Amino acid sequence: MWLFENKEFNPADSRIDELAGFVYCITDLTNNKKYIGKKTLWSTRRLKPLKGKTRRRIKKAQSDWMSYYGSNEEVKLLVENDGKNRFKREILKLCKTKGLMSYYETKEQIEREVLFSDEYYNEFIGCKIHSKHVKGKE
Repeated sequence: MWLFENKEFNPADSRIDELAGFVYCITDLTNNKKYIGKKTLWSTRRLKPLKGKTRRRIKKAQSDWMSYYGSNEEVKLLVENDGKNRFKREILKLCKTKGLMSYYETKEQIEREVLFSDEYYNEFIGCKIHSKHVKGKE
């Protein structure tokens, strides 16, 4: 279960089809250690064109966001060994574009100083955002 604004996140209430993804915080309930990340709500696959056509087709499907517990190897191992109940998953920000997701993830990580603190599982901040990715998108 994902929480958003201290309530269980209901995709139907949030017009999920209009969103690209979200920025999240996963909290280890045994030691209060956190992980900040982002997750896309949709995955896209490019299919080859139909016979006689030249345009490639795009197939959009919901990603694995409902069962997702981050990309950090230590967190994934803890979920596997100790179970999902050890963690609380919160959505911090819903985003309309991937550029905004990258921006807000990086902003959260820097403001919280995740690389300087032992309170976070984050070991890496990677980001490349162009102003065109975020201007007028919110």
